[in-house]
Amino acid sequence: MYPLTQEVYLRTIGSSCPIRIYRLETGCQDLIIEMRGSGMISQTVEYALRAVVYLASQAPGARTTEQIATATKVPKPYLSKVLQGLVRNGVVHSQRGIGGGMTLLKTPDQLTILEVVNAVEPIERIRACPLGLDSHGVRLCPLHRRLDDAMASVETAFESTTLAEILEEPTTSIPLCEFPPAPARTGRD
Repeated sequence: MYPLTQEVYLRTIGSSCPIRIYRLETGCQDLIIEMRGSGMISQTVEYALRAVVYLASQAPGARTTEQIATATKVPKPYLSKVLQGLVRNGVVHSQRGIGGGMTLLKTPDQLTILEVVNAVEPIERIRACPLGLDSHGVRLCPLHRRLDDAMASVETAFESTTLAEILEEPTTSIPLCEFPPAPARTGRD
């Protein structure tokens, strides 16, 4: 199990590629996963993770797309498409009507980051030479083997981290919120 705090590395891939997970705080929802110096995950994955972590923080209650969009700062049209993918792949349940909304199909302690990521954009491992070199076949060259090893490490880290762990981790840094809080504006500003 890898520790999760606002800037503790989940897993180090080599010496210069730490993965960091910033924790969600109820009221100021966000989950940011990054690899130093690059956009390791897509915006779609980022938005899916924000949505499910928010839903986990509100479980077992249902939340509307509008509520999720507002809380996670994700554009509603984009979020709607992301949520459709999560519903289609069995991560989220959608209930229409009064009292309806989105809920998680698993409890936060049963749902891993990997399940969410794979529901919207599965992690692609390198199984054969991406260049199609016959002489390499399924024996990867050192470069592609290391890239695949890195993806395996990411997969392992995400598979061993549940939403409940993210929600339970204490932090003093609240993503998407001013810290410390911005001073209140007076009528003179």
